[in-house]
Amino acid sequence: MVFLATVATVIASQAVISGAFSVAHQAGRLGYLPRLRIQYTSEQMMGQIYVPWINWLLLVTVVALVLAFRTAGALAYAYGTAVTGTITITTLLFFYYARHQWRWPLWAVLAGGGALIAIDLLFFAANLTKLFHGAWFPLLIALIAFTVFTTWQRGRELVTVRRVQAEGPLREFIAQLHAMTPPLPRVPGTAIFLNRGKETAPLALRANVEHNEILHETVLILSVETMPAPHVPAEERLQIDDLGYKEDRIIHVTARFGYMDQTDVPSLIPLIRGASTESPVHGDRLSYFISRIELVQGHAPGMSRWRKRLFIATSRITADAAEALRLPRERTVIMGSRIEL
Repeated sequence: MVFLATVATVIASQAVISGAFSVAHQAGRLGYLPRLRIQYTSEQMMGQIYVPWINWLLLVTVVALVLAFRTAGALAYAYGTAVTGTITITTLLFFYYARHQWRWPLWAVLAGGGALIAIDLLFFAANLTKLFHGAWFPLLIALIAFTVFTTWQRGRELVTVRRVQAEGPLREFIAQLHAMTPPLPRVPGTAIFLNRGKETAPLALRANVEHNEILHETVLILSVETMPAPHVPAEERLQIDDLGYKEDRIIHVTARFGYMDQTDVPSLIPLIRGASTESPVHGDRLSYFISRIELVQGHAPGMSRWRKRLFIATSRITADAAEALRLPRERTVIMGSRIEL
């Protein structure tokens, strides 16, 4: 019995760990969590991952759980509530999907869903009778997770709106550069500005133009995309856009990486240099510019004060961009901008 219990515990723990990694990964992709450092461990399955921050969070949670409950009997009430709650939510999601995606008739959804939901709710209500004996624990975790997810999603929407307003359209910004009289002086070297896409202008580039009143000899605006494939061939990695002007030595580069590929931006330099770009990339005079947003609590509408504090605190676990992109620290310039919530 001890051996069987040990094996069952190992199997269950692996399911919990994998599930936590998967939920964190999907929440990040859907915009409900900040960008976390994720390590992919399989070329066959994109979902086989390791998330260090979540792993350590599980360790702390499990230790606290053991110290709080002490006995398996007390833990059983928490487990029963978690399982029946999960079953109820899964049933609701299934019939919602069946109605809106498979176009099941309403009578079939109400008849089948009503019967199953009634049974699920009976089991769930039975476990809630032990609310003060351990059933409160999974409900507390669910409430905390729901609060964090919805707060991050709402805060991200507000920050995105303000950031887009501050950045402005990229092509319009390039046109403004060409309309300047006299034109901005060009200094030797290549500047690579990391950006989320090619719709808006990087804040670091705007700051460099507005405050330093210069442009580098070659300006690359680089966006990185992770594709749903383990590897991306070198010949398919780059997509280059001259942004409407062929001789201004300002280009946009989209770099595609597979989820198993190391997102190594410096490794792109030989590929960019070998491509038919407007100007050669100077490897000896190369600088990387990252735009970093500093979030401060203010009086802007959209969120309550406590949710603003929670959003700002959650933003601190975001993975370091320079480390994630493997940028050399001695050639990386971080230019900050402040957004008030």
